[in-house]
Amino acid sequence: MEKKIPMRQCLGCREMKAKRELMRVVRSPEGEISLDFRGKSPGRGAYVCRDAQCLKKAIKARALERALSVQIPPEIYERLEKEMEAGDGG
Repeated sequence: MEKKIPMRQCLGCREMKAKRELMRVVRSPEGEISLDFRGKSPGRGAYVCRDAQCLKKAIKARALERALSVQIPPEIYERLEKEMEAGDGG
């Protein structure tokens, strides 16, 4: 029997992709927003492709704010972009 691959939708391009191909943006129980490269952090998660264009689309559509039910200040978006550029996915 084949193992089921968990699928998630990218908030930027709206495509369904394997969870491992996407990057998780998480709102911790304390309300802090961060990138979760391992997919194990506790809290509410939203998924974006590992592509700066998808992150830009999600920011423009305010998709992350809607998915995480929180106002996200611009400096958080800047930090997410820097983390995404620097992140190696592991």
